[in-house]
Amino acid sequence: MTVDNPVPAAPGPISTASTATRVLGLISIVGLVALAVFGLVLSPPDAKLGETIRILYMHVPTVSTAYLAFVITAVASIAYLWKRTEFWDLLAASCAELGVLFFGLTILNGMLWGKITWGVFWRWEPRLTTTAVLMLTYIGYLAVRQIPNDTRTRGTITAMIPITHKAVDWWRGLHQEKTIFGTVNPDMRGLQLFTAYLGLVVFLVLFAWLLIHRFRVAWLTERAADVGVDAAIAERRAERALGSDPTPSPGGAS
Repeated sequence: MTVDNPVPAAPGPISTASTATRVLGLISIVGLVALAVFGLVLSPPDAKLGETIRILYMHVPTVSTAYLAFVITAVASIAYLWKRTEFWDLLAASCAELGVLFFGLTILNGMLWGKITWGVFWRWEPRLTTTAVLMLTYIGYLAVRQIPNDTRTRGTITAMIPITHKAVDWWRGLHQEKTIFGTVNPDMRGLQLFTAYLGLVVFLVLFAWLLIHRFRVAWLTERAADVGVDAAIAERRAERALGSDPTPSPGGAS
């Protein structure tokens, strides 16, 4: 009996921690503390936006990181359909999970901004609506991955979701233009500009740290599943061998 494994698994990590992740984790923690200090204390209020600019120090990094995660998911999905290797499938899934996380934070701090600016937490304007649809699309992507199926079928079906959705974004241009703050255009300089870019850098490092850990967890989960399948196959073979034991019964013909 042979077992067909259409998605080859390369040697991988034996845990989620490494020297690189510890360094990235330390940088992330220090960076988040520094961002809080600069964003809440040292950076001055904006001439037009006042104290509300402090929300943007969080909003811009989270939405930028979320879009990066989803773009990587789409690219990794294309690579999976081409190469059919486990690495790209797990990378796409890991980025999608983190993208949903960062988009959740984006919508949360965006709602706080909306309450202060518009007087309501939510408005059904195009950018907010498409952002919500994008997040729901990737939640659906993660839900489809939970449907019991063989690895190749699961990877193929889920790979088509981000490609289809991102194709719409790429061809229609969903993201805002102009400044790093999009629809608002504060006159940023000095500590304000430094804090804005500090936030971007810190969240990109945080994303890299979380992605490495999440990918390794996904890889180890697949290996644990493989061990379970191998054990079940070995047990079934042992049962067959025992059932076909040709030992003659007592009193049988000689």
